[in-house]
Amino acid sequence: MTEKTEIYQTEDGALQISVMMDQESVWLSQAQMVSLLGRDKSVISRHINHVFKEGELEKQAVVAKFATTAADGKTYQVDYYHLDVIISVGYRVKSQQGTRFRQWATKTLKQHLLQGYTINQQRFDKNAKELEQALALINKALISSDISADTGKGLAEIVSRYTQTFLWLQRYDEGLLEEPNGQNGGELLTHVQAMQALNELKAQLIARGEATELFALPRGDGLSSLLGNLEQTVFGEPAYPTIESKAAHLLYFVVKNHPFSDGNKRSGAFLFVDFLHQNKRLFNENGQVVINDTGCTHLVSGRI
Repeated sequence: MTEKTEIYQTEDGALQISVMMDQESVWLSQAQMVSLLGRDKSVISRHINHVFKEGELEKQAVVAKFATTAADGKTYQVDYYHLDVIISVGYRVKSQQGTRFRQWATKTLKQHLLQGYTINQQRFDKNAKELEQALALINKALISSDISADTGKGLAEIVSRYTQTFLWLQRYDEGLLEEPNGQNGGELLTHVQAMQALNELKAQLIARGEATELFALPRGDGLSSLLGNLEQTVFGEPAYPTIESKAAHLLYFVVKNHPFSDGNKRSGAFLFVDFLHQNKRLFNENGQVVINDTGCTHLVSGRI
């Protein structure tokens, strides 16, 4: 990974930390977390272990080795921890300094991303301009009397409809996807309610020969755990504050964590749609979709 360092300093200047950065996150060693959060090494070590033991984060995804020069002048490979770990441990030890560090890291990462993706943005803008020009021609053709056949118009509508979706996906791939606004709140189903809804779906699928008894069969307490994760707070604030962010992560966690023996993708998609419906974010009062195809692409690919 491409590495650089930034200096984090407290307002009173009493603490300075050389923070390792890449294009996606900031990283601290355990010793740096001890200094930042003001807790003993044993306390920080215990909470780090709990983060992995409880399945909150996958160790291989959030731990990396960086070459570090020690006081004796020798260079060692030291474990560094991703911002997600720092936030989780900071939450567990209730550190106000951890909150300020998170705010600093978010701001610094945003600046770093904007600077690092300048060339990619120029390439994206060029591709997007060419695609949007093609879209303009398609829209012009739609209103032309030369295309009157239903099949011709249907083809043009399909291309037109999904062009914007392609633009969102490319923007996501380039790291330029901005976080959309959402509606705060959202009431999640309890584990019992979720399983009741899934069992009703299961019965319908089995009746049509499209599923077996293994469909949506729970594996341990995986579903209960991920529903609990969606309700958690970080430094006193909801980790997933909007209906849209809860919906996106509900789908993501079900597909990623496999809480069921079979049918995780279908179960996740069902719970995603059902959650939006229960919270009146699927259709508006006129029966029109609140989040269209473009919005869903943006929402799920970004997991806001």
